[in-house]
Amino acid sequence: MIPIILAGGKGERFWPVSRKQRPKQFLSLDGSGTSLLQATANRLLDIAGGWEGLWVVTSSALESGVREQLPQLPKENILAEPEGRDTAPAVAWSTLEIVERSGVESVLGFFPADHWIGDRAVFEQTLAAAKELAQQKAAIVTLGIKPSYPATGYGYIEQGEAIGEFGGINAYRVSRFAEKPNRETAEEFLATERFSWNSGMFVFQANTVLQELNAYAPEIVEPLVELGAAAYSQLPKISIDYALMEKTKLAYVLPVDFGWDDLGDWNAIARLLQKDGEPNLELGKHLGLDTTGAIVYASDAEDLIVTVGMEDVVIVRDRNVTLVVKKDRTQDIKKVLKHLQAHPQFNSEA
Repeated sequence: MIPIILAGGKGERFWPVSRKQRPKQFLSLDGSGTSLLQATANRLLDIAGGWEGLWVVTSSALESGVREQLPQLPKENILAEPEGRDTAPAVAWSTLEIVERSGVESVLGFFPADHWIGDRAVFEQTLAAAKELAQQKAAIVTLGIKPSYPATGYGYIEQGEAIGEFGGINAYRVSRFAEKPNRETAEEFLATERFSWNSGMFVFQANTVLQELNAYAPEIVEPLVELGAAAYSQLPKISIDYALMEKTKLAYVLPVDFGWDDLGDWNAIARLLQKDGEPNLELGKHLGLDTTGAIVYASDAEDLIVTVGMEDVVIVRDRNVTLVVKKDRTQDIKKVLKHLQAHPQFNSEA
C-alpha cells in the first residue's frame, strides 16, 4: 500500500498554539515531543515499506515545514498544493501523480495528519483487510470507527448489506453518510448498532477511484489530467465525501476499533490525556482555586496561570496571546480568527 498523509489543514480550533506557519500537525500536543505529523508518518512507515513509499500532500505555504518535520521523506514525495481546495482535489491530484510513478493498480491509503491511534497492531490489521477488500471488490473502503459515545462532532456512516469477512473484519456496503448529528440523533444512531464514526481514512486502487471521479467529479479530475497543479485555481473547493463518497456505488465500510480520536479541538486533548479523578487537565503551570473541568495550556513552562472559581473552560497561553473560552464554544475559535484577520492591528496574531 502507498500511504498518503493529508497535511494541509490549518488547525484553527487549536489557536493560538496553532498558527499559519505552525499548524497543529506540526505540534506535539500530548507532551511526547513528537508532532502529530511525525506520529502519523511513523505509524505508516511499515505499511509504506520505508520513507520511499510514503507521500504527503500539503499546501505550498507549509511545504518547508513538512521538510523540516520529516527530513527522511524524499522531496519528490511531497506534493504542495498551490492553494487549499479541500480534500477532493488533494485526493484526485495525488492519485494522478502516484499513478505516473507506480501504475493504475496501485493501492493507495489516505490518512489525515492529525489523528490519534491507540492500538497500532489492530490499525495495521485493519489496513491489510482494507487492501484485500479494495483489490477483490474494486471497492473504495472507508474505515468506520465503532462509536463509544453519542458524539455530535463527527459524521457517521451507516452500514448496509454485509459482504463478507476480510482479514478477520466484517465488511459492509455503505448505506449512507450522515452529517454531524444533534445529541438525540447521535443516541439513535448508537442504538441501532449500524453506524460508525466517519474517520476520514480510506483505501482504494487508483484505477477504481479515477474511474469514479471521472463519472461523478469530472470538473475536478479532467483539469488535473490536462494541467496538473496549474489547474488548482479553477477547481471547486469540495471534500471527497461530497464530491465522490456520497455518490459512488463502490463505497464500503470496515467498522473497527483500534483506539481513535480526531484531534479537532482542545476538548479532544482532554479526552486523550485527562486521567479519571483529575479535576482539570493541566499542560503547564496552573494554580486553581475552586476550579473544575478546566483545560489549561501554557507553551512557556515559566508562565503561571491562576484561576479562581472557574468551571468548564479552556485557557491557552502562547507567546503574546491568551485565549479563554467555554468548553462548549471551542468550535467558535474559527470565528475569532476571521475577526482577527479583518482587523490589521490583530491580523498578525491569527
